[in-house]
Amino acid sequence: MAQTVLIVDDDPTQRRLLEAVVSRHGYEIEIATGGKDAIAFMQSDKSNDVDLMLLDLVMPDLDGFEVLQQVKSRRPDLPAIVLTAQSGIEVIVKVMQAGAADFIPKPASPERLLVSIENALKMNVLSGQVSRLSRQVDGRMQFDDLITGSSVMASALDLARRAASSKIPILIEGESGVGKEMVARAVQGSSERAGKPFVAVNCGAIPENLVESMLFGHEKGAFTGASERHAGKFQEADGGTLFLDEIGELRQDMQVKLLRALQESEVDPVGSSKPVKVDIRLISATNRDLQQQVNDGRFREDLFYRLNVFPIHIPPLRERLGDVQPLSEHFITKLAATEGKAVRGLSDEALELLMGFDWPGNVRQLENAIFRAVVLCDGDELTLTDFPQIAQSMGVAASVSASGGNGGLPALDASGEMRTLDAMEADMIRMAIEKYQGQMTEVARRLGIGRSTLYRKVSEFGIEAGR
Repeated sequence: MAQTVLIVDDDPTQRRLLEAVVSRHGYEIEIATGGKDAIAFMQSDKSNDVDLMLLDLVMPDLDGFEVLQQVKSRRPDLPAIVLTAQSGIEVIVKVMQAGAADFIPKPASPERLLVSIENALKMNVLSGQVSRLSRQVDGRMQFDDLITGSSVMASALDLARRAASSKIPILIEGESGVGKEMVARAVQGSSERAGKPFVAVNCGAIPENLVESMLFGHEKGAFTGASERHAGKFQEADGGTLFLDEIGELRQDMQVKLLRALQESEVDPVGSSKPVKVDIRLISATNRDLQQQVNDGRFREDLFYRLNVFPIHIPPLRERLGDVQPLSEHFITKLAATEGKAVRGLSDEALELLMGFDWPGNVRQLENAIFRAVVLCDGDELTLTDFPQIAQSMGVAASVSASGGNGGLPALDASGEMRTLDAMEADMIRMAIEKYQGQMTEVARRLGIGRSTLYRKVSEFGIEAGR
């Protein structure tokens, strides 16, 4: 989806010139014929679609300074580029202090104008990313930070919002890569514990001999190698939220200790003579059917009922295809900015391809596919040729030269050169994680390697392990 630029100028000749330059480079255009018209537009529902404003400074009804002030009070994140023939230093300083992203003297050259637009949009994306990451790190992530466009996902998030205001234990169910941790973080940021610690633990990624120590802590000298005291994840989350991902991976003796910790609101660190009180809000998550595990005797029934007080099911991406476009656009905007690329959207054919894929790796796989496509793309929009692996898997006729035409893992890179063995091994691990839905024990077994070797390689290659 093309980004939208609002042009505010009372001179019809200037408006036509600006419109011709901006629209020629793929941006959508909205027009305001003066300051009052601009304010009226920004008070309408259409204002939410505007990504940038080109603003004339000198207008008879309402000048650019007043427009900028009123618009910034409504949309403080909206970048504005001011254009005027008044190029004195005092005017420039005043404009920038008013919150403009850039100042361009008239007459503006097309090249200067386009560079300013691209830089302002890029900086706005990066600022938004920094703010979003800051909220995530500070435990203040909101539901508005989650990208969605489907009714089924909206229903799931509505449940999560209702639970956020309570202290009720939440169990988030869903396949690997659907965004369970992001939902958990939004619950934390929308609760009375916002700003308090959010501690995430992947229960399937902890070596079995360290599970008790990692969760409940240990005293110095409690076992060989315990050279100092370790607080444990429960104590780290004290006052905040503890997120236990892949809860179904916990072995049964740890399930007993976890149940006691939840019932008594205290933990017993390894080697300690007395328990430690903790105050945590528990959110757990699983990509398995815990009820079936209970039936099979692999998960304690009493712990299951303790966790499953408020279940929330996050549907897989194939069941919420309405999220594919907004998520793709979000990833394109973010990744194009961080990679320094001019990509601004998807072609209709590429969007149709993505909408038709079943996404076994869910949102994580979509982001990785967009990342690769952005790196490959040399134009201003992603096309079928930027998704060779997906196109091949769906039997779509598209250029697959970057994949080496082998129908499996690509042997050649985008320039036609042989890829390294490390790169192909990393792709093989990613493919296995997606195929077996993040069940790392099964991934390791299928690849013929040990779990510790798998996690070492995941760390070395910077691969996000399944949840």
